[in-house]
Amino acid sequence: MPELPEVETIRKTLSLLTLNKTISDITIRWPKIIKFPDDIEQFKLELIGETLHTIKRSGKFLRFEFDSVVLISHLRMEGKYRLVEEAEALNKHDHVIFHFTDGSELRYNDVRKFGTMHVYPHGTEFKHAPLNKLGPDPFEEGYDYTYVLEKLSKTRRPIKAALLDQMIIAGLGNIYVDEVLFLAKIHPETRSHLLTDQEMKAIYDYAYIVLEEAVKQGGTTIRSYVDGQGEMGMFQQELYVYSQEGKACKTCNDEIIKIKVAGRGTHVCPSCQIYKGETKE
Repeated sequence: MPELPEVETIRKTLSLLTLNKTISDITIRWPKIIKFPDDIEQFKLELIGETLHTIKRSGKFLRFEFDSVVLISHLRMEGKYRLVEEAEALNKHDHVIFHFTDGSELRYNDVRKFGTMHVYPHGTEFKHAPLNKLGPDPFEEGYDYTYVLEKLSKTRRPIKAALLDQMIIAGLGNIYVDEVLFLAKIHPETRSHLLTDQEMKAIYDYAYIVLEEAVKQGGTTIRSYVDGQGEMGMFQQELYVYSQEGKACKTCNDEIIKIKVAGRGTHVCPSCQIYKGETKE
């Protein structure tokens, strides 16, 4: 599933390929991807004739900013974009095709069909779902230690569940939460409200550090992720625990194990991330 580093990498590559192009038509082969407007013809009407000026990101969401509207796209599990020439044959998983006036096409491909698209007028996109309840990501001004301390100390959920909550910190998913908690030496089942100030600070710091390095590496390719130019990410070579079950910990040489926390497969070093139970130290 693309997380913040993958989405940021896609944003950068698509920006090199698609800016200043004007939409001449849109083909929608799987209407359920379109969430707002829920009328397909209205969705097309909002975008046809619009020129793409910039692509921004909020957490895991792409924001395509046109003349008068903003297209918000969430890739969910396996969504991806690619720019092609009109003559290229369609893939069976190409579900939304944006036709440009220069003859090129931006195709949204999604094997699982879980992705979503919303279109809103400029200036209203943060007033509606899905962005209206989104927390700040570690690269935004709203992300500071006071904010993180306040949010994490108010929930009794396991810290893994709290960090996956996009209303608290946007952009973190299963891969990078596991990596952040390993580097912070915190067991993922630890109740969030029981974390010490030092542990909270470690999460705050490592969330930024891990995501920044993953962005530099072009993201993480575990299964199917590629950027807007079809290139794989390289951060998988830097992973400490995610998908490393059965391998030796790079820090202590103990075996990485896989457990389930908050319904998600979770990777842990039992020696570096000791579960302390319900006692706050």
